[in-house]
Amino acid sequence: MLSPENCALVLIDYQPAMFQGVESHDRLTTVHNVQILAKSAKLFGLPVVISTVAKDSFSGPFMPEVTDLFPDLPGIDRTSINSWVDPHFREAIAALGRKKIVLAGLWTEACVMFPSLDLLREGYEVYVPTDACGDVSAEAHERAVSRLTQAGAIPITSLQFVFELQQDWARSATYDGVMEILKAHTPYGIQVRFSKWALGEHASEAGTQG
Repeated sequence: MLSPENCALVLIDYQPAMFQGVESHDRLTTVHNVQILAKSAKLFGLPVVISTVAKDSFSGPFMPEVTDLFPDLPGIDRTSINSWVDPHFREAIAALGRKKIVLAGLWTEACVMFPSLDLLREGYEVYVPTDACGDVSAEAHERAVSRLTQAGAIPITSLQFVFELQQDWARSATYDGVMEILKAHTPYGIQVRFSKWALGEHASEAGTQG
């Protein structure tokens, strides 16, 4: 299984021009899900690679909600659609020292699929959080995921990623951090907020009655 000790996170092309073309998913959902991935990686101390394409010409900067989490991490800007073609990207992957690569990006049919196929060929295990990816149509996304799966990549979700890293709610070192991620980026966060409110209200009432 994925663990903080055996995997790394790779995020590709979460940039304005790429988001503009996404029609397979609600864009806000994608924005939330990639933050789940990034915040989980930071919380559990995973190595991370961030890459952009043509950020200074037409695609724009990587979304700051992610890059602000890793202020000292240099991004890898490319001209290639396939990140693997870029030697700096390949060097960054090798430097991770991990064989399990969790890879997400925009768009699924190109910027996710192409490097994933190359990573698989090079002997890496590739896990794709499909709900944090997006494409120009639902069909484009689905065909890409099908091809990735047939090639040996493993589709997961953003929440599966964080839960697989946490494994046990008794792991107190990361419990609060996971709950903050859930509160900020998932519908379950509503339940967490209301539960805390209800407990506080009941405690207050009990104190008054006592």
